Amino acid sequence: MEKFTTLTGVAAPMPLVNIDTDMIIPKQFLKTIKRSGLGVNLFDEMRYDENGDEIPDFVLNQPAYRDAQILVAGDNFGCGSSREHAPWALADFGIRCVISTSFADIFFNNCFKNGILPIVLPQSEVDKLMDDASRGANAVLTVDLENQTITGPDGGSIAFDVEPFRKHCLLNGLDDIGLTMQKSGSIDAFETRYAQEAPWL
Repeated sequence: MEKFTTLTGVAAPMPLVNIDTDMIIPKQFLKTIKRSGLGVNLFDEMRYDENGDEIPDFVLNQPAYRDAQILVAGDNFGCGSSREHAPWALADFGIRCVISTSFADIFFNNCFKNGILPIVLPQSEVDKLMDDASRGANAVLTVDLENQTITGPDGGSIAFDVEPFRKHCLLNGLDDIGLTMQKSGSIDAFETRYAQEAPWL
């Protein structure tokens, strides 16, 4: 998993509330078990019309936000079904951080396992960042995970909380497999010992 240390990138404003996982990646794209290739269908039903053409008004289709790496979103982001394809699609598009007042629990947990930092802030601070994100090409935020700060285009800074273990995993690029592999020496020693103690298995 890619490490998350400091991210400086364009923030896209998505003030809709209750953006669910089917809006993030519709069900017809869940056939794959690969984490790559889903970015093109991120927010598919909002990005494209029935002919597959881009809807110009949708934020990620606008020139200033096509390479957005941060989303500033409305309340209860990631609600709905527990599909892990939702963070896969966000990450494949290039989104590394989502900021909201609240997230659905399963989506929130899945983000950390896929290298995405979900940040929960009070409504007043989300409103400030939503205003920053509305500046088009000037909507650049810097998210510093080590120092737990978000710096806006005018230099103002907002602090955020993150659970220490999850912070450690993101800073070091550790998903569940990576955490397990940190214990590879102990695992190998156990397997060697167990093979000697129970050779019939």
